[in-house]
Order: sequence, then structure tokens, then C-alpha cells
Amino acid sequence: MFRSFLSGCCELLTISVCPRCRQPLPSREQARLLCLPCQEHLEFTGIGLQGTEPLPWWSLGAYDGAFRRELLGLRKRPDPAMISALARSLGATLPDALCRDALLVAVPSWKRRANPLPQQICAGLPLPEAALLRRRHATFGQHHLNRQLRERNQAGSFCLSAEGERLAEQGLRACGDLPAPTWRKQQVLLVDDILTTGATAQAAALALGQGGFQVAGLLCLARTPA
Repeated sequence: MFRSFLSGCCELLTISVCPRCRQPLPSREQARLLCLPCQEHLEFTGIGLQGTEPLPWWSLGAYDGAFRRELLGLRKRPDPAMISALARSLGATLPDALCRDALLVAVPSWKRRANPLPQQICAGLPLPEAALLRRRHATFGQHHLNRQLRERNQAGSFCLSAEGERLAEQGLRACGDLPAPTWRKQQVLLVDDILTTGATAQAAALALGQGGFQVAGLLCLARTPA
């Protein structure tokens, strides 16, 4: 009887709950993921969204309705467990070929109190990450800017970080029969929380491309509806 009681206590202590609604999950296999009612509330399809303009991108859902409100709340009050669950859900929608030899690069912010979501999304994905970018200068808020003004606002706003410059220099020194650095064989995937016009992602991809990195596209939690 005591063993049965102890076993029951252990199960209660180790039970997995949804990080959003805190309700028990039906199985341990779903640990650190969202429950089905929360997925339906946020209108997740289970297959995500993807597109090719202005660069290849993969998203968990549309930046609209309940999911939009959820992300706005996470920007103000980051919840690591919730962000990790969203990142894992995003990862489950990605094609295997995309994740093979991929390197994550979070899109950095200029502000001192930076948006924490890109970095935390990277932490929730089972792929290596490198801080290859930094902001060269500040940019204006883009909420009310159209596509053309956003592109002008972001032009030249990124450059390689010290780590990015170090790796790029290693690549320039590789020549002849010498093997290329490991990162040369990896596709870089930019990571951001929201994709709107793609001006920020394009500027970041340009800076990486000029350093010799191969940018395969962008991973994001939400894509603004066209």
C-alpha cells in the first residue's frame, strides 16, 4: 500500500502540464508542448506556414487574433516555458532537410531592453546557435511604415559581430586543398518572432551573405497576413 501511495505521489510530482493553461497533458510525450485546446485557441494547423518572399520563411502561424495577442503579451512579459513550447511546436513543422547542418542566428535588437523572443526561440530549437550579427545603428519604429520605408529604415543596419568576423576571416584563409571551416557547410537560418514585410530579415541576410555565410531563410513564430 505504501509503495502504491508513493508511486502515486511521484506521478503527481512529475505530471506534465500545458505551459499556457497549466492543465495536465494527456501523455509525457507531449511534455513542454501546448495542449490541444490551446493549440486550437491559437489557431495552429500543425503544419505551420511557409513562403518564399522576400526570402524563404517558415512560421508556426499567422500574426492575427489570439496568437497575435499572445505574442504581444510575451514581448512584455516573457515566459520561458511558453516560448520554449512555441519553439518546439515550430520545430515540429520544419522539414528534416532544412534542419540538417543548419545554424541558427537570432536577429538582434538595437534597444538596450531588447526583444527577448528571438534568442529564446533559438534556445527552444534542437539546433546549434551562433551570435553572428550585431546592429550597426539604431532604426526607427516600423509599426506605421510601409514596405519601401521599412527597407530604407533597415538598409545597412546590420553587420557581422566579432564572432561573425572571426569565422568569416577563417573562411577567407581557407584555400587550396585545405578543408573549409565547418560553418561553411552549414545553412544559416535567421530567427525572429514576427515576419512582416521582411525588410529586417533581408538586411540581416545581406550582412551575413557579404561575410560568406549561406542564408537558407528565416524561422519565425508568426507571419503577418498579406
